[in-house]
Amino acid sequence: MNNDVIMDLLSSNLIYILLALLIILVIYKSIKIVPQSEQHVVERFGRLHSVLGPGINMIVPFLDKIAHKISILERQLPTASQDAITKDNVLVQVDSSVFYRIVQPEKTVYRIRDIDGAIATTVAGIVRAEMGKMDLDEVQSNRSQLIGTIKNTVEDAVDNWGIEVTRAEILDVNLDQATRDAMLQQLNAERARRAHVTEAEGRKRAVELNADAELYAAEQTAKARRISSDAEAYATSVVARAIADNGLEAAQYQVALKQVEALNALGASPSSSTILVPASALEAFGNAFSMLKGKA
Repeated sequence: MNNDVIMDLLSSNLIYILLALLIILVIYKSIKIVPQSEQHVVERFGRLHSVLGPGINMIVPFLDKIAHKISILERQLPTASQDAITKDNVLVQVDSSVFYRIVQPEKTVYRIRDIDGAIATTVAGIVRAEMGKMDLDEVQSNRSQLIGTIKNTVEDAVDNWGIEVTRAEILDVNLDQATRDAMLQQLNAERARRAHVTEAEGRKRAVELNADAELYAAEQTAKARRISSDAEAYATSVVARAIADNGLEAAQYQVALKQVEALNALGASPSSSTILVPASALEAFGNAFSMLKGKA
């Protein structure tokens, strides 16, 4: 009895049930959820219709189709090695790598088939062209400038493919053994030259310092002599002023005092037991004692 009732209900409401199922199916087909790291290219009747970004998107079911699912994450090309000849005719092997990401999937999927191969070929040609403009020494010393030039040139070349070059790297510049030996000899010669220059500069500096020291010593000696001369001149002026003020007796008194002091020093000498004094000296000493006694 219950089964008959259920069958009657289903038969009478079959159209509504089918319609509900169809609506659910349409909604399911219409809603597309795109991950954050992807963009989906939608085609309608085989032609590009739109590009779906991350999140929930709506399409027309049975008419629109997700034709391509493109990752927008940054990618790295495998390290590539290519031979190049520098401006000074040196054969080098350059290891390079490029980082890029897709920013316009509609251009990438409809304008180029093998994006990695196309970029690698483009980079190889650009590296060879840029190496041909520079000497080997410039390649070694201006690597950052070379990387910037390669990056900008690659960006211009792949602009129509809907990608963005984020980084370009020159990983290594390899030379053949003969070139390495020649560079090593040049390096050793340069080191020897610098050592000789440094030694010569050291000797020159030593001579300059010695000359400065001698000049300083001469200046100090001259300064000491000048001070001594000034002192003697001052002493002479004092004696002259004393003579002018007190007459000749002041000078004679000073001479007598010096003579007595000399005699005392001679007598106090431990190495002299007998002193021979000339008669004229004795007379001078007597006068000195008389003068001193008179002054006293």
